[in-house]
Amino acid sequence: MQAVAEKQRTLWFDYEDGSLKVIDQTLLPFQFKVLALNTLADAVDAIVTMKVRGAPLIGITAAFGVYLSLRSDMHSLNTACEQLVKTRPTAVNLRWALERMRCALEPVSEQQRPLHALLLAQHLLDEDVAACSAIGNYGLLLLQDIFQRKQARHGIDTVLNVLTHCNAGWLATGAWGTALAPVYKAQLAGLPVHVWVDETRPRNQGASLTAWELGRSQVPHTLVVDNAGGHLMQHGLVDVCLVGSDRTTSAGDVCNKIGTYLKALAAYDNQIPFYAALPVSTVDFASVDGVREIPIEERAAAEVTHLQGLDQTGVLRQVQVSAPGTAVSNFGFDVTPSRLVSGIITELGVFPATVAGLLRLRELSPVASSGAGH
Repeated sequence: MQAVAEKQRTLWFDYEDGSLKVIDQTLLPFQFKVLALNTLADAVDAIVTMKVRGAPLIGITAAFGVYLSLRSDMHSLNTACEQLVKTRPTAVNLRWALERMRCALEPVSEQQRPLHALLLAQHLLDEDVAACSAIGNYGLLLLQDIFQRKQARHGIDTVLNVLTHCNAGWLATGAWGTALAPVYKAQLAGLPVHVWVDETRPRNQGASLTAWELGRSQVPHTLVVDNAGGHLMQHGLVDVCLVGSDRTTSAGDVCNKIGTYLKALAAYDNQIPFYAALPVSTVDFASVDGVREIPIEERAAAEVTHLQGLDQTGVLRQVQVSAPGTAVSNFGFDVTPSRLVSGIITELGVFPATVAGLLRLRELSPVASSGAGH
């Protein structure tokens, strides 16, 4: 299991052929295909079409995209950053990574920029791996505490039930994941953990990605429809909710995949802790009110009207599930107000989802304190 959660990479630079290698996540769980990105256009397409997705991984891909652009045109720093920042509006890691690249590369001579860009992009990847591992360690302490209290009530023969929404595992990051990192660490620590996996319509990242990840790591899990979370909580079948985030405000509002807000409301009503796990790069310290200030991406209607899966002959196909001509609204994210969030798990520790809590996080973070990307 450790080899999967820690050593598996969704993205890596192949120094032999000079390409950025990524797993095409649109084909999982039925096909495992590695793509080679060689140009800025390749990187842009991979992000837009969600071959690469997950807030941290989007930022890392964009950083390598800057390098791919500079190696063919050393004058293209600004235009590359402008093209990449437009690919996904909600995930703040994208802007954060591009600002770090721009600020670091502007003082460098144009001839030296490609090499510096490659080294910095690799550093951002390594940095994310370390951050996610630390998130897992801090999240593990929370899970151990929740489990010990449950064990005291129900006896030694019990299991810790975690509910998660969308995919925030190693497929969404450099390694380990954010919301799933504590789960992987818990299994390594011998904690009996079980995960309720929301299917996460309309793109089914829970069904196709999270369940696939957990299965490869032999973590006990059960796939449920998106609207089952409240029922599970009412019947005492959820001990803690763990989700990732695409953008978190300086006041602790958490923007995540559409449907997260409803899980948080159900958790609050049933006195179940609800945590968001994320690296500091996901915090937008310039934003205070998530509902009013975070741009919510609206995606194509076909994601809602059509489903992808294997047919009876084993061929990957798309089928239409709605009546032709049906009007569709497809918001990709929603915002969970800070009052519903028990805490923010980061690589620097667990912080209250409050202005004071996020201010303390900013003070402790060298990158955040420098203002890069925020």
